[in-house]
Amino acid sequence: MNLLPELFLTFAKIGLFTFGGGYAMVALIGNTCVEKKQWITQDEMMDITVIAESTPGPIAINCATYVGYKQKGFPGALAATLGMIFPSFCILFAISEFLDRFLEIVWIAHAFQGIKIAVGILILDAAVRMLRKMQKKPMPRTLMLCAFAAMLLINIFAVRISSIVLMLAAGLVSLILFLGRKPAGEGGAGK
Repeated sequence: MNLLPELFLTFAKIGLFTFGGGYAMVALIGNTCVEKKQWITQDEMMDITVIAESTPGPIAINCATYVGYKQKGFPGALAATLGMIFPSFCILFAISEFLDRFLEIVWIAHAFQGIKIAVGILILDAAVRMLRKMQKKPMPRTLMLCAFAAMLLINIFAVRISSIVLMLAAGLVSLILFLGRKPAGEGGAGK
């Protein structure tokens, strides 16, 4: 099968059947692109997730764009991105035609209650998978625990700090620790 239509259809399926935004889609993207299709490795998926969160735009679309680009260059990136966007666009366009009446339908309101629970589980699943694959070294674990503690305290005390600030701080600390390391052996970090 030609890879461009496969990229489009794969990401259209992910976009169509995933509710809850990009974080909920990360688990499905990882499952599909790493385990089923083997288009990328688990390490690449973790890197993509970090980069996609750090760059402008929705995380799921950024992930799809990267996977498509890795497979078929610019045409692949375009096919994967359009596949991710197309279902949502069609659904939102249809809903916008009768939005007021749509939200008043009782069974839709109940369905969205269940969807909220499923979204939380998908996000938790993505987090657990990333934690399992995280390097078993002190620095990544320490940064993760510090970021978790900071987010917990921020939420408990209702302080308004963007998660982007925490990501930048973690990146800065990691960079400082990397630059502060002495070169090891012949192929040290400074070479």
